[in-house]
Amino acid sequence: MKRSNLRIGIAGYGIVGKRRKRILDTIPGTKIVAISDNNPKNKIFSKQIKFFKNYNNLFKENLDVLFISLPNKYAANATTKALKKNINVFCEKPPARNIQELRKVFQEFKKKKNKVQLKYGFNHRYHDSIILAKKIIDSKKYGKLINLKGLYGKSKIIDFTGTGEWRSKKSIAGGGILLDQGIHLLDLMRYFCGDFTEIKSFVSNDFWKHKVEDNAYIIMRSSKKIVAMAHSTATQWQHQFRIEITLEKALINLSGILSGSMSYGQEQIEIQPKLLKNKKKIFYKFKKDLSWKREMIEYINCIKSKRKIYSGTIYDAMKVMKMIDIIYKGDSSWKKKFF
Repeated sequence: MKRSNLRIGIAGYGIVGKRRKRILDTIPGTKIVAISDNNPKNKIFSKQIKFFKNYNNLFKENLDVLFISLPNKYAANATTKALKKNINVFCEKPPARNIQELRKVFQEFKKKKNKVQLKYGFNHRYHDSIILAKKIIDSKKYGKLINLKGLYGKSKIIDFTGTGEWRSKKSIAGGGILLDQGIHLLDLMRYFCGDFTEIKSFVSNDFWKHKVEDNAYIIMRSSKKIVAMAHSTATQWQHQFRIEITLEKALINLSGILSGSMSYGQEQIEIQPKLLKNKKKIFYKFKKDLSWKREMIEYINCIKSKRKIYSGTIYDAMKVMKMIDIIYKGDSSWKKKFF
């Protein structure tokens, strides 16, 4: 980049957009020049930053980077428009309402031949517990990976802040708890053990009765015969995040994850060595969530140094969205209802 400061726009200035801005304000070499949001309560008044109601007006500005935190319905469209303008893009998850929308983004991205940086907000990869678990798995210190079990659950579809009512509407959201939150769990399972070649599922909306799922039960197997079981739920009355990782010589329990709501408990790892005398459990506890800042600094540095994105790529997004498509369509009753 020729300019000393990257000129940045933010499309969508709700809870996530505001959090992105707070972090960007601390990263040297960045300058926020424009923000859009259709909620008048989120309007900012600044001589240095232009504010628009419609995100399409952002494309009239001379931007280097666009952060997208719009409702799912607009994510793919905004990303495609930015790519066409040769603007680098950081888009929140989910990357689109469905795999079909994301494929159109992918086609536009390929035209750019890696001249534009595109990254997706799979920030869970940057949590301390996940970084440590990945390091242990890759080191083979406790042997090969055998299986995984994961649960990610909250108590309803619309978020508890009262601002996410659109999440229960299929036409806007594209899906329910699996697409909104479970996508992180699926991404992490793939991150830990690679691609899955077989996926079986049950999907339901029996409790909340929205036209999006409130529960998804999934079992997957990789080409290396690693089996993963996942439960994405909006009927978990006490919010929970946990992943059990079984290795040949130890069990790793990840529980809790630091979040804005602080409702998922203490983020920690427990390592239980396999039935060996005089071997004590090993505990790690983490007190600060650095995941958002880590992924943003990494992204900004990749743009400045013209290095390829290596985590949270369009390829990662395509893989996990394909998994979600298979999960939805893998339950014949759910497929009959909505596809």
